[in-house]
Amino acid sequence: MHKQIRVLSPHLVIIPTYNEIENIEQIIRAVLVRNCLPDVLIVDDGSPDGTAAKVKEMAQEFKDRIHLLERKEKNGLGRAYIAGFKWALDQNYDTITEMDADFSHPPEKIDELIGQLTTDKSDVAVGSRYTHGGGVVNWPWFRLFLSRAASIYVQLITGMGIKDPTAGFVSYKREVLSAINLDSIKFVGYAFQIEMKYAAYRLGYHISEIPILFPDREKGKSKMHIFIIGEALSGVFAMRFLRSYKRYKKNISA
Repeated sequence: MHKQIRVLSPHLVIIPTYNEIENIEQIIRAVLVRNCLPDVLIVDDGSPDGTAAKVKEMAQEFKDRIHLLERKEKNGLGRAYIAGFKWALDQNYDTITEMDADFSHPPEKIDELIGQLTTDKSDVAVGSRYTHGGGVVNWPWFRLFLSRAASIYVQLITGMGIKDPTAGFVSYKREVLSAINLDSIKFVGYAFQIEMKYAAYRLGYHISEIPILFPDREKGKSKMHIFIIGEALSGVFAMRFLRSYKRYKKNISA
């Protein structure tokens, strides 16, 4: 099939959705007005609440800036992002940013994240809750404890000097996603974010963190629970000690 080669914005923001009708229009508009004028790709996992229909409606208003990948069923955050990454690479975007639809990731920080890449300060830029100047807002103490403990655990196990390795607000240079064997990424849930950073780290790419304030979602229902975190922590140990990092590089089997 002939691939469409794009010539408009060099930047893309990917937002995975499942039942985000309460947030989708506001988050798309908030992204589109950023100074770097990114395009938006919504990867929707068959939301029964009409999320995809709203995206199609908005795409008529913003020609060539809003795109939609519809998947038939919900089979994991990681699989949604991998599909979005592959689409972005096919369309020749220079930077690819991932973020949530619920405004827990502040859209006003998109320019700063992408700026880290376009000025060659880093290859991967992370919107970090736990670097100096960052933080969380209105989180129950137990959720904060679990998140901080998970971050410290991941740092100790992997050796990555990233203070917020579980963060889901991340910008990648095209070359990073092109170098990673995306089909080798095994985690599909919470640990997907860790594994992507680990793959970039092991392949020698520079990762920077910029501070963000991360509020609890105001609309819709959170998809996070303690069992997802537990699965992630056990998986990180296996990722570090039971698998070769060479599996993450294209054309190398391990």
